[in-house]
Amino acid sequence: MTGADLAGAAEGLVGARFRLHGRDRATGLDCLGVLVAAFAACGRALILPTGYALRADPPRGLDALATAGGLGEAAGAIVPGDVLLLRVGPTQHHCAIATHAGHVHAHAGLRRVVVTPGTPACPILRRWRLVEG
Repeated sequence: MTGADLAGAAEGLVGARFRLHGRDRATGLDCLGVLVAAFAACGRALILPTGYALRADPPRGLDALATAGGLGEAAGAIVPGDVLLLRVGPTQHHCAIATHAGHVHAHAGLRRVVVTPGTPACPILRRWRLVEG
């Protein structure tokens, strides 16, 4: 699996409905569900937490979960397939997957998975990339 594969899988989820804690494209996805579903579409399992609130601190242990999923901390320019942890509000965090077109994420307000053009306008707190090997 490459970053381009992950970005393409994320783009394939655009239009899926939003559902908090959702992990299945057919029934709905939240932002972590987008990551899980995109990884699954590439043939790789990714286990991420459920049971969190929309407004709270990020789930604990995200770096360890990223490492277990084959991701490492990214540096340099954002490239397709990078996984972004964003701060969209004072107590609201969000994940997205970078693509050539922008970034794919589950938009709670629009009630669906969307691609937003460009770089996120909100702060990027963490960024991970698939580790080659």
